[in-house]
Amino acid sequence: MIRLHVTPDLSPAAAVAPTLDQSRYLTQVMRLKLGDALLVFNGRDGEWRATIAEVLKKGVILKLEEQVRPQTLGPDLDLIVAVVKKSRVETIVEKAAELGARRVRLAVTRRTNVEHVRLDRLDAIAIEAAEQTGRLDVPAIEDPQKLDALLDDWEPGRRLMFCDETGGAPVASAITEPGPWAILIGPEGGFAPEERDRLRALPFTAAVSLGPRILRADTAAIAAMTLWQAAVGDWKH
Repeated sequence: MIRLHVTPDLSPAAAVAPTLDQSRYLTQVMRLKLGDALLVFNGRDGEWRATIAEVLKKGVILKLEEQVRPQTLGPDLDLIVAVVKKSRVETIVEKAAELGARRVRLAVTRRTNVEHVRLDRLDAIAIEAAEQTGRLDVPAIEDPQKLDALLDDWEPGRRLMFCDETGGAPVASAITEPGPWAILIGPEGGFAPEERDRLRALPFTAAVSLGPRILRADTAAIAAMTLWQAAVGDWKH
């Protein structure tokens, strides 16, 4: 069944108006008609069965029928990734949503080749991935921030899985405790020596290796999230 992410609050018998683009998608792409059913969620109120109650010239109106799943959240995992090429950032955001990251934080490192980042485009990619994968929330995408500033303002209690291309412990042995985590993926040119030294000296950091090959940023992000999920994430349940 089609799933749609909406922004209004969801409650029994409520009427919800999707955006014009969403309405066109439902009626022109998916060919839904009056009375057809779909699922909607907003990241706060669970998932609801809805039907198309009205078809207007400029959109549709949905009527909520019943809640089919209560609100749940996935693992408390941030993905921190240095800004890379547009297509690779988009892939990273899509796969982060599919693999259960709660938040994607874009970082600017000393070797980052900063390009313009369209957060609206990345938000749309995250929403579409959440709709397709069945998750009940959408990962937040944050503005690029300098790595040093991000570390200076680090959240107490959150561990950091630092993926170091120069070597580290195997993920299976280094990541054994559940709880709030973040994964850090560097730029295509790698971390500067001073960045690596600082990261390894932090008390909340676990430096890990992703294997004997140098991976591109998008491949590294997918591999790291997969290994983390298998070690301490919701794949274990």
